[in-house]
Amino acid sequence: MSPVRRCSRTACGRPAVATLTYVYADSTAVLGPLATYAEPHCYDLCAQHSERLTAPRGWDVVRLAVDTGPVRPSSDDLEALANAVREAARPHERGAGPAGTRSRDAGPAEVARRGHLRVLRSPEP
Repeated sequence: MSPVRRCSRTACGRPAVATLTYVYADSTAVLGPLATYAEPHCYDLCAQHSERLTAPRGWDVVRLAVDTGPVRPSSDDLEALANAVREAARPHERGAGPAGTRSRDAGPAEVARRGHLRVLRSPEP
């Protein structure tokens, strides 16, 4: 399956750049930037179909700014990725002594792990 979302129009295989949503209560069609997630009640459109969009008679079309250029990671995205890699590479601190025991100020002991979830032993009073 391709990670690129395609235009919702029949027989159009171009990549989607905008999302169309109908607001039936207001008789309005809203065309904006490509939504983060594909929604069943929205339509993804390519640049050509988004430019030629018309609404039913009596309806308004609201066009929000759509950037049709290639999507590039922002500096925030790159910084978050770098921080995640640093955190994953950082060695996990283990308590001194036999397995499962820790000093009182070290916090609760990890009993088990499943994926990204951890089971912690309650701290002793």
